[in-house]
Amino acid sequence: MSVCIIIRRTIQDKEVAARLSPLIVDLRSKATAQPGYISGQTFSSLDCDGEYLVISTWNRVEDWNIWMNSEERLVIQNKIDEITKEKTQYRYYEPIIGGIEPKFEAVVC
Repeated sequence: MSVCIIIRRTIQDKEVAARLSPLIVDLRSKATAQPGYISGQTFSSLDCDGEYLVISTWNRVEDWNIWMNSEERLVIQNKIDEITKEKTQYRYYEPIIGGIEPKFEAVVC
C-alpha cells in the first residue's frame, strides 16, 4: 500500500530561503529517481508565512526509509538543517481504504 510522507519546514528569512532553494530542488530531483517514488508536491502556506509542506508519495514505507537514510540524501538534508537551524519535521501517513477504522496506538506526536 502506498504511503505519503509529509515534510514540513518553516523559513522566515528570504536570504535563507534563497540558500535553501537549490538544495530542495536537488533533493526533489534525486528523490524522483529512487525506487518506489510515485509523486511529490510542494505547498506554501496561505495563512502562515514561511511555512512549506512537501507531500511525497511512495509505494511502500520501506522505499521511503531507504531514501530517507541514504548517504546521498542525508548530506543534503544536513545542509538544510544547518541553514535553517532546525530539524526538518517528517510525518508518515497511509490511506484509509473502504471505511476501515484507523488503528490507534499510544504514541505521542
